[in-house]
Amino acid sequence: MAELWISNSYAKINLGLNVIERLDDGYHAIETGFCFIEWNDRFEVKPSGRMDLEMSDEKIPVDDRNLIVQAVKLLQKEAGLKDEFHIKVEKNIPTSAGLGGGSSNAATILRMMNKIANLGLSQEDLIKLGGRIGADVPFFLKGEPGLGTGRGDDIEPLDIQPDSWIVTVYPNIESSTAEAYQFCEPAEPEFSLKNVLVDEEPDEWRYLLMNDLEKSVFPRLHLVGNVKDQMYEFGAEYASMSGSGSSVFGVFEQDFVAINAYESFHKLGFPANLTRPGFKPDQGIYLKEG
Repeated sequence: MAELWISNSYAKINLGLNVIERLDDGYHAIETGFCFIEWNDRFEVKPSGRMDLEMSDEKIPVDDRNLIVQAVKLLQKEAGLKDEFHIKVEKNIPTSAGLGGGSSNAATILRMMNKIANLGLSQEDLIKLGGRIGADVPFFLKGEPGLGTGRGDDIEPLDIQPDSWIVTVYPNIESSTAEAYQFCEPAEPEFSLKNVLVDEEPDEWRYLLMNDLEKSVFPRLHLVGNVKDQMYEFGAEYASMSGSGSSVFGVFEQDFVAINAYESFHKLGFPANLTRPGFKPDQGIYLKEG
C-alpha cells in the first residue's frame, strides 16, 4: 500500500488594510490584521516516479506560474529535495479573490515536503524561503493571526481572531492586485490598527477600520461594493473587502444572523464560507495508508 499524506490549506482575510507608502522596489508598505477563515483547499501527496501537480480546477496553471511549483523548485534548489511526488489539490478557495489561496498553498507544500522528505528545516528556515515566494507566505507558515507590517511579511502574532461568526463571499469576479495598488493613494492611517483590533469590539470597527484598497477597487468593480453593502443589510457588525479583493467578509455576533446571510448569498449564486467564532486552522500533516 502506497503512503498518502493529507493536509488542509486555509484562506485568510484582512481586518483593516492601511497602505502607508510606495516602496522603491514596487511593493507597498502596509499594515493589516491577518486572521483565518475555514475556507480551505485539500492536499494529497504521495510518492511518484516524477514530480507533478494535479489541480481540481483545470483553469489553474500547473507550471511555474503556480506558487506550489515555485515552492517545490525552491526546495529542490535550496534544501536538497530529491524525492519526487504526485501532488493533488482539491481547490475550493477562489483565485484572485484577496483570500491568499496561492500563498496558503505554497506554505502548505513547504511544510508537507519538509516533513515527508525529512528535509530538517526549522520554521524560521521555511519562513525565509516562503518570503521569497510571496509576502503572505510567512503568515501562513506561522499559522496564527497577527499584525502584518512592512510588505505584509513581518508578522507580529496577536490574538485577533474574531470571537464572532464570519461570512465570506466571492462575487464571481477576479480583482487584479497590481491594479488595486496602482490606483490607491498611500496615506498615514488615522487610527492605530493594532489598538483598534486589540481594544475595540467588532461593532466599533466599521467606524475605525478601513481597507484602503476599496477606494481603488469599488469604482472599477461595482459588484464588490454592492456585496459589502449587502453584508450590512444582512446584519453584519463589520464588513470589508479582503486584501485587494474581490472577496468581501462580514463579522456577525449571532449565529442565526450569520447563517441567514450565508444562505442568502448562496441563493444569489455566490460561493460563500461560514467560519465559527475563535476558529483555529489545523495545520496537521496526516499519513493515510492507501
